[in-house]
Amino acid sequence: MGAASAETVKVVASFSVLADVVKNVGGDHVEVTSLVPAEGDPHEFEPSPEDAKAVKAAAVTFVSGEGLETWFERLAKASGAEKAPVVVSEGIKTHSMDEDGETVPDPHVWNSIPNVLIWVGNIEKALATADPEDAAAFKANAAKYSAELKKLDAEIRKKVAAVPQDKRKVLTSHDAFGYYGEAYGVTFLSPLGISTETEASAAELAELIDQIKAEGIRVYFLENSNDSRLVKQVAAATGAEPGGELYPESLSAADGPVPTYLKLMQYNTDAIVSAISK
Repeated sequence: MGAASAETVKVVASFSVLADVVKNVGGDHVEVTSLVPAEGDPHEFEPSPEDAKAVKAAAVTFVSGEGLETWFERLAKASGAEKAPVVVSEGIKTHSMDEDGETVPDPHVWNSIPNVLIWVGNIEKALATADPEDAAAFKANAAKYSAELKKLDAEIRKKVAAVPQDKRKVLTSHDAFGYYGEAYGVTFLSPLGISTETEASAAELAELIDQIKAEGIRVYFLENSNDSRLVKQVAAATGAEPGGELYPESLSAADGPVPTYLKLMQYNTDAIVSAISK
């Protein structure tokens, strides 16, 4: 091992969930900066000059892609960074969604653990390219973390499967749980599209309220990183009861309930299963 291996590699991740996954693969060999902080909304982020400096200084910058970080291109340009970011969602089979009449990919890929296993592979490869001397460590970290992810994935499937199919229906603030729903067999409805920046029309809300009543959805969730007024309005019109708060696209602070991605998936599942089991 050369002296260079003692140095940590500076990397930047676009938001807190991705930053945590990068930390797990990089271990002690990387210093990870998350642009969007914990509890922050990755759709509506306003980068600062400090963020531009971090991107410029990074050996690798990771983004999830698929239209999540619409602000990143401006930031990269402002930073004068020469390296293109690594898009960790490369290779994931995405869903399409209707967003204001346009068909766009759903960017919330991390709400399904099988997708994050693809992230892990892409992150490991990019770190090994940036820091070849520590490639063996990245490989070992990725294998260990992947095993933990697979174990949790199996636990989530077991917990959800214990709830009768007709009860697995939930109302949320915005459409962030499509991949979770597909992977684990839960139906999610929401008054907002995939981005928290969109607005629902009166006709769309009326349609959603009718659908919730028709499908007998009895529980709604708030989200930690966006406005909850609309979902409360819809819930009031349908009689759905509050199930608590979910973390669809941001970790909590270190002392909060979801300081890591593994905790986030565990916490969201426990909250959903507990609410729909009643």
